[in-house]
Amino acid sequence: MGLEAPTRSSSCATPLPAHLDEWEQRALGDPNMLGDIAFTLGGPFHVMYPPRVGRNIQGFRAAFAQADVDGLIYYGKKANKSAAVVRACAEHGVGVDVSSTGELTAALAHGIRGAELMVTGPAKSDDLLWLATRHGALIAVDDPGELDRLAALGTSTAPARVLLRVLPAASASRFGMTDAEIDRALSALDGCDSIRLEGFSFHLSGYDAPARAELAGALIARCLHTRTLGHPATTLSIGGGFGVDYVPATAWAEFTEHVDRQWFHSGKSFESYYPYHFPAPGPAMLTAILTHDGLAERLRDNNIRLAIEPGRALLANAGFTVFRVQGSKVRHANGEPYCLVTVDGTSLSLSEQWFDSEYLPDPLLWPARPGTTTPTSVGAATCLDSDLLSWRRVPLPRAAEVGDLLIYPNTAGYQMDSNESAFHDLPIPPKVVLHDAPGDRYRWTLDG
Repeated sequence: MGLEAPTRSSSCATPLPAHLDEWEQRALGDPNMLGDIAFTLGGPFHVMYPPRVGRNIQGFRAAFAQADVDGLIYYGKKANKSAAVVRACAEHGVGVDVSSTGELTAALAHGIRGAELMVTGPAKSDDLLWLATRHGALIAVDDPGELDRLAALGTSTAPARVLLRVLPAASASRFGMTDAEIDRALSALDGCDSIRLEGFSFHLSGYDAPARAELAGALIARCLHTRTLGHPATTLSIGGGFGVDYVPATAWAEFTEHVDRQWFHSGKSFESYYPYHFPAPGPAMLTAILTHDGLAERLRDNNIRLAIEPGRALLANAGFTVFRVQGSKVRHANGEPYCLVTVDGTSLSLSEQWFDSEYLPDPLLWPARPGTTTPTSVGAATCLDSDLLSWRRVPLPRAAEVGDLLIYPNTAGYQMDSNESAFHDLPIPPKVVLHDAPGDRYRWTLDG
């Protein structure tokens, strides 16, 4: 197309190359597979690799074992709807955190047992509460009225298992109960045989390990007090929010120190970004929580299990998203050319747009061919001028051509379908599951 660009121009963003697993490198290196899938499906698609979910689970388990803490893992299902992920959780013996009847029934359908379910979310419907109690799920109660409705439902089997969700001090969250509401809930449970109080839960925004450890430590005392009232109170859930490391530290530092509106199509700017470099991700963050202020020892001494609800962190490097290039044109910024590519999907399949931000790890161009570094912004196949997958002018290794594939790495955690839509009657990208096959290759199926 005749576009020549310097290796790094003033309008070209600094590179943010994603960390890639060996399985991803193999998939990208296959000369035919991704092209064949794109031809077969005729549109954008997501790729999932469940064995990586298993390795992430093992990492969290190892952190619990190293601290000698009785730990419970519940996969935050809202992070990805894939049936293959739930199946991997069932095969590795961990639970699933659900917030709707649809999520609950899907978890059961793909191998999770009722007692392995954690049911969270605000103002749960009576149908969800009834189904949860029928299957013996652990229910995180968000307000005293929910307890009243649980008691009114009654139970024909065992008592309903509940945690009381605590509103952290100085938090403006709409979730959780104040100290006064917790006291009211405890009073309501006095003499209530149909509900069994197993402990407390909370969720903190952000990725502050010490803050989680300190609130968990404070709730140990609440568990001990609750035991004096006749409740078992043996479980604390600290929720999710375990960081994921997407890009190298040096690349992230370069971006954050020098980010410039000139790097973005039409001078777009964003107020904040997800921390795409995280120095102590996933299991390492759990270790930091357990070792802070002797939390692990205090949990052991008081016979308390620690539950976690990771979503994004269990999906780290477990999938990527593929679009086909449908068109390309040359535009100019600061007197220099760049590519404006259009792909066959929408930004709704990269859900960071939901948070008025942008998914920053560099997309990869497939197939690999020699060429000149080309600043490239990526637009969607819709009539909305604001529908861009990458406002940032990504330094692609060559100019993208019609028929090429553009692959966004590490999208399994929230990016794939949190904000999906069939706008313009465009199909919602299906999920493809890769399976290891003889000869160091893959077979693939549709997620089911």
